[in-house]
Amino acid sequence: MNVQGKRILITGGSSGIGLATAAELVSKGATVFIVGRRGNVVQEAVKLLRAEGGRMDGTDADVGTAEGRDRALQGALSSMGGLDILINNAGGVRAGRIEDTAESDIAKMIEVNLLAPMLLARAAVPHLRASGEGMIVNVSSGIALVGVPFYASYAAVKAGISHFGEALRRELKGEGVHVLTIYPGATDTPMMTTSRAGPDMGFVREPASAVAQAIVEGIETEALQVIRGGEIRTAMIAQNRSDPASVDERFLALKPKLAEAVKDHSAL
Repeated sequence: MNVQGKRILITGGSSGIGLATAAELVSKGATVFIVGRRGNVVQEAVKLLRAEGGRMDGTDADVGTAEGRDRALQGALSSMGGLDILINNAGGVRAGRIEDTAESDIAKMIEVNLLAPMLLARAAVPHLRASGEGMIVNVSSGIALVGVPFYASYAAVKAGISHFGEALRRELKGEGVHVLTIYPGATDTPMMTTSRAGPDMGFVREPASAVAQAIVEGIETEALQVIRGGEIRTAMIAQNRSDPASVDERFLALKPKLAEAVKDHSAL
Protein backbone atom coordinates (compact mmCIF):
# COMPACT_ATOMS: atom_id res chain seq x y z
CA MET A 1 0.00 0.00 0.00
CA ASN A 2 1.20 3.46 -0.88
CA VAL A 3 0.44 5.72 2.11
CA GLN A 4 0.64 8.93 0.08
CA GLY A 5 -2.77 10.57 0.14
CA LYS A 6 -4.20 8.06 2.61
CA ARG A 7 -6.49 9.38 5.36
CA ILE A 8 -5.34 8.01 8.70
CA LEU A 9 -6.76 8.19 12.23
CA ILE A 10 -4.28 7.53 15.06
CA THR A 11 -5.47 7.14 18.64
CA GLY A 12 -2.92 8.04 21.30
CA GLY A 13 -1.35 10.12 18.57
CA SER A 14 -0.10 13.10 20.56
CA SER A 15 2.99 11.47 22.08
CA GLY A 16 5.21 8.40 22.02
CA ILE A 17 4.75 5.79 19.30
CA GLY A 18 1.58 7.46 18.05
CA LEU A 19 3.19 10.85 17.48
CA ALA A 20 6.28 9.29 15.91
CA THR A 21 4.05 7.28 13.56
CA ALA A 22 2.09 10.42 12.64
CA ALA A 23 5.36 12.19 11.82
CA GLU A 24 6.54 9.29 9.65
CA LEU A 25 3.23 9.11 7.79
CA VAL A 26 2.87 12.83 7.05
CA SER A 27 6.46 12.86 5.80
CA LYS A 28 5.30 10.34 3.18
CA GLY A 29 2.33 12.43 2.11
CA ALA A 30 -0.47 10.94 4.21
CA THR A 31 -3.21 13.03 5.82
CA VAL A 32 -3.37 12.29 9.54
CA PHE A 33 -5.88 12.96 12.30
CA ILE A 34 -4.57 12.35 15.83
CA VAL A 35 -6.51 11.81 19.05
CA GLY A 36 -5.30 12.20 22.64
CA ARG A 37 -6.84 12.90 26.03
CA ARG A 38 -5.08 16.22 26.62
CA GLY A 39 -6.26 18.90 24.24
CA ASN A 40 -3.25 21.18 24.68
CA VAL A 41 -0.83 18.33 23.94
CA VAL A 42 -2.82 17.32 20.85
CA GLN A 43 -2.77 20.87 19.49
CA GLU A 44 0.96 21.21 20.18
CA ALA A 45 1.59 18.02 18.21
CA VAL A 46 -0.62 19.21 15.34
CA LYS A 47 1.15 22.56 15.28
CA LEU A 48 4.57 20.88 15.28
CA LEU A 49 3.85 18.58 12.35
CA ARG A 50 2.02 21.24 10.37
CA ALA A 51 5.10 23.43 10.73
CA GLU A 52 7.05 20.64 9.06
CA GLY A 53 4.60 20.58 6.17
CA GLY A 54 2.33 17.80 7.39
CA ARG A 55 -1.34 17.63 6.43
CA MET A 56 -2.97 16.90 9.75
CA ASP A 57 -5.45 17.79 12.44
CA GLY A 58 -6.59 16.34 15.74
CA THR A 59 -8.89 16.48 18.71
CA ASP A 60 -8.94 15.66 22.40
CA ALA A 61 -10.95 12.53 23.21
CA ASP A 62 -10.81 9.62 25.66
CA VAL A 63 -11.37 6.55 23.48
CA GLY A 64 -12.05 4.55 26.63
CA THR A 65 -15.51 6.14 26.59
CA ALA A 66 -18.34 5.89 24.06
CA GLU A 67 -18.45 9.68 23.71
CA GLY A 68 -14.70 9.81 23.14
CA ARG A 69 -14.77 7.12 20.46
CA ASP A 70 -17.58 8.88 18.63
CA ARG A 71 -15.77 12.20 18.89
CA ALA A 72 -12.57 10.64 17.52
CA LEU A 73 -14.17 8.92 14.54
CA GLN A 74 -16.56 11.71 13.61
CA GLY A 75 -13.78 14.28 13.97
CA ALA A 76 -11.57 12.30 11.61
CA LEU A 77 -14.33 11.78 9.04
CA SER A 78 -15.29 15.45 9.12
CA SER A 79 -11.68 16.62 8.87
CA MET A 80 -10.49 14.24 6.18
CA GLY A 81 -13.69 13.43 4.29
CA GLY A 82 -13.33 9.70 4.84
CA LEU A 83 -11.01 7.10 6.33
CA ASP A 84 -8.51 4.69 4.84
CA ILE A 85 -6.51 3.53 7.87
CA LEU A 86 -7.36 3.27 11.57
CA ILE A 87 -4.37 2.92 13.92
CA ASN A 88 -5.47 1.75 17.37
CA ASN A 89 -2.45 2.93 19.33
CA ALA A 90 -3.89 4.40 22.56
CA GLY A 91 -3.00 2.30 25.58
CA GLY A 92 -2.42 2.27 29.28
CA VAL A 93 -0.61 0.11 31.81
CA ARG A 94 -0.50 -0.58 35.53
CA ALA A 95 2.13 -3.09 36.60
CA GLY A 96 2.44 -4.92 39.91
CA ARG A 97 1.20 -8.04 41.63
CA ILE A 98 -2.34 -8.94 40.61
CA GLU A 99 -3.58 -8.89 44.21
CA ASP A 100 -2.20 -5.39 44.66
CA THR A 101 -3.72 -4.02 41.44
CA ALA A 102 -6.88 -1.99 41.96
CA GLU A 103 -10.00 -3.30 40.26
CA SER A 104 -10.47 0.14 38.70
CA ASP A 105 -6.99 -0.05 37.13
CA ILE A 106 -7.73 -3.47 35.64
CA ALA A 107 -11.04 -2.17 34.28
CA LYS A 108 -9.29 0.86 32.76
CA MET A 109 -6.73 -1.34 31.01
CA ILE A 110 -9.55 -3.41 29.53
CA GLU A 111 -11.42 -0.29 28.41
CA VAL A 112 -8.46 1.43 26.76
CA ASN A 113 -6.35 -1.46 25.45
CA LEU A 114 -9.06 -3.91 24.38
CA LEU A 115 -12.61 -2.57 24.35
CA ALA A 116 -11.77 0.78 22.72
CA PRO A 117 -9.93 -0.63 19.68
CA MET A 118 -12.59 -3.31 19.21
CA LEU A 119 -15.43 -0.80 19.22
CA LEU A 120 -13.55 1.75 17.11
CA ALA A 121 -12.82 -0.96 14.55
CA ARG A 122 -16.49 -1.97 14.60
CA ALA A 123 -17.56 1.60 13.91
CA ALA A 124 -14.85 2.25 11.32
CA VAL A 125 -15.21 -0.91 9.19
CA PRO A 126 -17.96 0.48 6.89
CA HIS A 127 -15.83 3.55 6.15
CA LEU A 128 -12.70 1.47 5.62
CA ARG A 129 -14.56 -0.90 3.32
CA ALA A 130 -15.84 2.08 1.32
CA SER A 131 -12.23 3.21 0.90
CA GLY A 132 -11.52 0.12 -1.20
CA GLU A 133 -8.03 -0.08 0.30
CA GLY A 134 -8.65 0.08 4.02
CA MET A 135 -6.56 -1.09 6.94
CA ILE A 136 -6.78 -1.47 10.71
CA VAL A 137 -3.50 -1.39 12.63
CA ASN A 138 -3.68 -2.65 16.21
CA VAL A 139 -0.75 -1.89 18.51
CA SER A 140 -0.40 -4.82 20.88
CA SER A 141 2.80 -5.57 22.88
CA GLY A 142 5.64 -8.05 23.02
CA ILE A 143 4.19 -8.99 26.42
CA ALA A 144 1.26 -10.51 24.51
CA LEU A 145 3.70 -13.05 23.03
CA VAL A 146 5.75 -13.73 26.17
CA GLY A 147 3.91 -13.13 29.42
CA VAL A 148 5.97 -11.20 31.97
CA PRO A 149 5.39 -11.42 35.73
CA PHE A 150 3.70 -8.38 37.30
CA TYR A 151 2.07 -7.57 33.95
CA ALA A 152 -0.70 -10.19 34.07
CA SER A 153 -3.60 -7.82 33.35
CA TYR A 154 -1.67 -5.94 30.67
CA ALA A 155 -0.63 -9.23 29.03
CA ALA A 156 -4.26 -10.35 28.99
CA VAL A 157 -5.61 -7.28 27.21
CA LYS A 158 -2.73 -7.08 24.75
CA ALA A 159 -3.08 -10.78 23.91
CA GLY A 160 -6.80 -10.14 23.49
CA ILE A 161 -6.29 -7.38 20.93
CA SER A 162 -3.75 -9.58 19.15
CA HIS A 163 -6.23 -12.42 18.65
CA PHE A 164 -9.03 -9.98 17.89
CA GLY A 165 -6.90 -8.65 15.04
CA GLU A 166 -6.05 -12.11 13.74
CA ALA A 167 -9.71 -13.18 13.67
CA LEU A 168 -10.86 -9.87 12.19
CA ARG A 169 -8.22 -10.07 9.46
CA ARG A 170 -9.70 -13.39 8.37
CA GLU A 171 -13.25 -12.07 8.71
CA LEU A 172 -12.52 -9.09 6.44
CA LYS A 173 -10.22 -10.84 3.94
CA GLY A 174 -11.38 -10.23 0.39
CA GLU A 175 -13.46 -7.20 1.44
CA GLY A 176 -10.83 -4.51 0.94
CA VAL A 177 -9.82 -4.17 4.60
CA HIS A 178 -6.55 -5.60 5.94
CA VAL A 179 -5.63 -5.96 9.62
CA LEU A 180 -2.04 -5.58 10.86
CA THR A 181 -0.88 -6.26 14.43
CA ILE A 182 2.17 -4.55 15.94
CA TYR A 183 4.15 -5.99 18.86
CA PRO A 184 6.50 -3.30 20.24
CA GLY A 185 9.09 -4.17 22.83
CA ALA A 186 10.20 -1.73 25.52
CA THR A 187 10.08 1.70 23.87
CA ASP A 188 11.38 5.04 25.08
CA THR A 189 8.05 6.84 25.53
CA PRO A 190 6.25 8.73 28.32
CA MET A 191 4.40 5.49 29.09
CA MET A 192 7.66 3.96 30.32
CA THR A 193 8.74 6.88 32.52
CA THR A 194 7.69 5.23 35.79
CA SER A 195 9.30 1.86 35.01
CA ARG A 196 12.82 1.24 36.32
CA ALA A 197 13.24 -2.10 34.51
CA GLY A 198 16.38 -1.94 32.38
CA PRO A 199 18.50 -4.02 30.00
CA ASP A 200 19.67 -6.30 32.82
CA MET A 201 16.08 -7.53 33.06
CA GLY A 202 15.49 -7.70 29.32
CA PHE A 203 13.90 -4.26 28.90
CA VAL A 204 16.10 -2.69 26.23
CA ARG A 205 14.28 0.43 25.10
CA GLU A 206 14.35 1.52 21.49
CA PRO A 207 13.37 4.95 20.15
CA ALA A 208 9.73 5.53 19.28
CA SER A 209 10.90 6.64 15.83
CA ALA A 210 12.29 3.16 15.12
CA VAL A 211 8.98 1.53 16.03
CA ALA A 212 7.12 4.10 13.92
CA GLN A 213 9.28 3.35 10.89
CA ALA A 214 8.56 -0.36 11.34
CA ILE A 215 4.82 0.31 11.60
CA VAL A 216 4.79 2.33 8.39
CA GLU A 217 6.84 -0.31 6.61
CA GLY A 218 4.33 -2.90 7.81
CA ILE A 219 1.50 -0.80 6.39
CA GLU A 220 3.30 -0.34 3.07
CA THR A 221 4.01 -4.07 2.68
CA GLU A 222 0.61 -5.10 4.08
CA ALA A 223 2.34 -7.35 6.59
CA LEU A 224 0.35 -9.57 8.95
CA GLN A 225 2.41 -8.57 11.95
CA VAL A 226 5.44 -6.56 13.04
CA ILE A 227 7.43 -7.86 16.01
CA ARG A 228 10.09 -5.63 17.54
CA GLY A 229 13.00 -6.70 19.72
CA GLY A 230 15.33 -8.26 17.17
CA GLU A 231 16.95 -11.66 17.42
CA ILE A 232 16.76 -11.76 21.22
CA ARG A 233 12.98 -11.32 21.21
CA THR A 234 12.59 -13.84 18.37
CA ALA A 235 14.58 -16.43 20.31
CA MET A 236 12.58 -15.82 23.49
CA ILE A 237 9.26 -16.22 21.65
CA ALA A 238 10.48 -19.50 20.18
CA GLN A 239 11.68 -20.70 23.59
CA ASN A 240 8.36 -19.73 25.16
CA ARG A 241 6.58 -21.96 22.67
CA SER A 242 8.94 -24.94 22.77
CA ASP A 243 9.98 -24.89 26.44
CA PRO A 244 7.83 -22.50 28.49
CA ALA A 245 9.04 -24.02 31.77
CA SER A 246 12.56 -22.76 31.05
CA VAL A 247 11.17 -19.24 30.61
CA ASP A 248 9.38 -19.66 33.95
CA GLU A 249 12.73 -20.45 35.58
CA ARG A 250 14.38 -17.49 33.90
CA PHE A 251 11.77 -15.11 35.31
CA LEU A 252 11.92 -16.81 38.72
CA ALA A 253 15.50 -15.62 39.10
CA LEU A 254 14.46 -12.09 38.10
CA LYS A 255 11.30 -11.81 40.19
CA PRO A 256 12.56 -9.91 43.25
CA LYS A 257 14.45 -7.32 41.22
CA LEU A 258 11.74 -7.01 38.59
CA ALA A 259 8.98 -6.61 41.20
CA GLU A 260 10.82 -3.66 42.71
CA ALA A 261 11.61 -2.10 39.34
CA VAL A 262 8.02 -2.08 38.03
CA LYS A 263 5.97 -1.62 41.19
CA ASP A 264 5.36 2.05 40.32
CA HIS A 265 4.93 1.55 36.57
CA SER A 266 1.65 3.24 35.82
CA ALA A 267 0.34 5.13 32.80
CA LEU A 268 -3.45 5.12 32.79
